[in-house]
Amino acid sequence: MSYKIGLKLWSLNENYIAPAKELYERGEYDYIELYAVPNSLQMLPLWKNLAKDCGVKFAIHAPHFSSGLDFSNPNKQRYNLELCEQVKRYSGELEAVYTVFHPGIGGSIDESVRQMKMVKNLKFAIENKPYIVPMDNGTAFCVGADFLSIKQILDEVGCEFCLDAGHALCSANYQGLNPYEYIAKLNELNPKIYHLSDNDENSKFDAHMHFGDGSIDLARVLKLLRGGEFLAIETIKDSKENDITPSCWINPKHQNRNNRIQESAN
Repeated sequence: MSYKIGLKLWSLNENYIAPAKELYERGEYDYIELYAVPNSLQMLPLWKNLAKDCGVKFAIHAPHFSSGLDFSNPNKQRYNLELCEQVKRYSGELEAVYTVFHPGIGGSIDESVRQMKMVKNLKFAIENKPYIVPMDNGTAFCVGADFLSIKQILDEVGCEFCLDAGHALCSANYQGLNPYEYIAKLNELNPKIYHLSDNDENSKFDAHMHFGDGSIDLARVLKLLRGGEFLAIETIKDSKENDITPSCWINPKHQNRNNRIQESAN
């Protein structure tokens, strides 16, 4: 199956607009998945101009826990919904092909479902998470980290599904499951979107490594990811030019690896 390949950028990545345009015009990717950094709406005209200049399509990744959005926290409901209004602006003005949210960290799935149901006039997907994430004071449990939790969210909220293969592997390792069988199980939930990166095959913690820097059997994973339409590359950021940087597609030393992944996905 042939996927539309996504380049991951952040809304503050103004310095990457020119290389992103060049890569798009060379046919290296099909769309940009743009992480909507909170309070960055002033950047919207730049991304709209890029779409107008070269015809590139956009998807939107909503802010997640590290940027303050946590649907599982009842004390953050007002702020969560304020951020969702910013996400709607990005999605609407860039005519996003999809929008992705994370369910939350440290709270209850019922609270996540309740708040996600409050997001109106926006069609979105929810992404599966690793089981645990490192925190300053230890680790925290993620909402949407196992099959039944994701299924509950999909059933009760009525949203679409984004299957992050790296997150799935980490969750499976924590649960003591075979990671490839777990990825195949999640794929039964009919994801529209896939996220892909490398990692230590036995890790419980997400790393978003470059392809080839980890030990995941990526060819095997790609054989399991069948049925979706979009595949966004979510590998580690390399640039030292700013604190919020794009995926390794911008870094030439990783270009050949990405090309091989793209060929395997076709």
